[in-house]
Formats: sequence, structure tokens, C-alpha cells
Amino acid sequence: MPRREGLSWRFSHAITRTPADSVANGLRAVDTGDPSGTAFRAEHAAYVQALEAAGLTVDVLPPLEAYPDSCFVEDPAFCLPNGAILLRPGAASRKGEAGEIRAVLESRFDRVVEVPGSGHVDGGDVLTLDDEILIGLSARTDREGAEAFAGLLREWGYTARVAETPEGVLHFKTACSTLGEGVILATKVMIDTSFFGSRRTITVPDSEDYAANVIRVNDVVLVPEGYPKTTAAIEAGGFRTVTVPTHEARKVDGGLSCLSLRFARN
Repeated sequence: MPRREGLSWRFSHAITRTPADSVANGLRAVDTGDPSGTAFRAEHAAYVQALEAAGLTVDVLPPLEAYPDSCFVEDPAFCLPNGAILLRPGAASRKGEAGEIRAVLESRFDRVVEVPGSGHVDGGDVLTLDDEILIGLSARTDREGAEAFAGLLREWGYTARVAETPEGVLHFKTACSTLGEGVILATKVMIDTSFFGSRRTITVPDSEDYAANVIRVNDVVLVPEGYPKTTAAIEAGGFRTVTVPTHEARKVDGGLSCLSLRFARN
């Protein structure tokens, strides 16, 4: 697709969902303790405040106790300036989340469609750049879902590419983020795959792999609190950072990008 400057980082709106108490039962690869709903909601409020400070209008949806992971709204849907796509998360416990978020998407977009077929796609495996959209295969996104999603994106005029997420990486964006303007922040494992070609990359320092998941929102990069080396590397790359607490989200494999659907509307 032609390069759409700012597609990956220039936003006007976001959709979030308040964490439920049932988040204590959320999915996780390694058990480091249950998140507290109360503490998570306090961190979520700080996250929403950071998005608003960056210039976004933020919809904050009510908690869904029936869906422990439902505060991670990025996984069941994907937003572009010209429409929203309902995805099909790969975890059985998340089946139904797309239906729960459909109404708010229909209030914001004229076009809301579903990924065709029966394959699975998690939004955490979708990295939007200004000139293409990468879809990583993972335990949550299978080949059938990724190819169906890529086909739909192409129909909408975007370039889409399916990539093999390295073994041991939960979601594609667990290990990389766009900083905008052609710059990628990624772990060494992701950079070594050559997914990013000749793009400029910033390597996440050793022992700070979790901080690979950041979000560029207009003129700032939101970075998880507690990763000073990564923060310094991003700032050395010419970007302004704002740190946001994600201690509770991390206990259930969540990061900054997972907690919102970000999009631009005219």
C-alpha cells in the first residue's frame, strides 16, 4: 500500500475497558500471582489519563465480569480510519468478547465487519506500520485466521504480510512495537528474524524484554514503568516518553498496547 504517514501513531480516539475483579482469573503463561482488580483499576485510570494527555478522546467501557481478560480490548477487534474489524481470539475463554465490543465500534464507525471463516486472530499479533500491516502467527493466531484477515485488509487497500512469530513469544507485539516514522523497537530475537528489513530498529536492552511493548500516541511514546534502560534507548532515538504503570497487567500477560483500541477519525 502507499505509505500512509502517521497511520501507526497519529490517533484521535481510543476505546478501553475497565478491568473486572475476575481479572484475577485471567490467562497467563507463567503464574506470578493474581492481579488485584482494585490495583489494576487504579493503573488503568492512569493509562486512560495518559491517553487523554496525548490528545485522545477515550471511551471507557464498563467491566465484564464474565470475561476475565476483557480489559485487553485490542485482541477482539482492530481499527483503521475507514472501519473496524471484529477478530476471533484464539483462547476459548475469550470467545464472545468481540460481540461485547461490537456496539461501541458501530457507534464510532460506518463499517464494522468480521474476519471471514473460522480461523483465529488476536489483535496482539497485529503490528500496524505506516506502509504495511504485519500479522504474526502464534498460539493465539493461526494460519487460517491470519490469511483471512490479511485478505480482508488487502480488500480495504492495505498491504498485509503474515510472519512467523519466534518460538516462546506469546504475541507478535509482546516483542516489538512501532515508534512511528519507520522506527521499530524490538527484542534482539525479533530483530534477528529480519522481519523488519532495512527499517531502523532500536534494540530492547537485556533483561527488559517486557518493555518491547510500548505505544506511540501522537507526540509521545508510552512506556511501562520500571524499565529505565529501554526508556533511555527510546529517548536517545529522538522520542519523548511517558511512563505508565502496568504491574497488574503484566501478571496476566498484558501490556500497554493490549489495553486500548486506538484510531483516527476525521
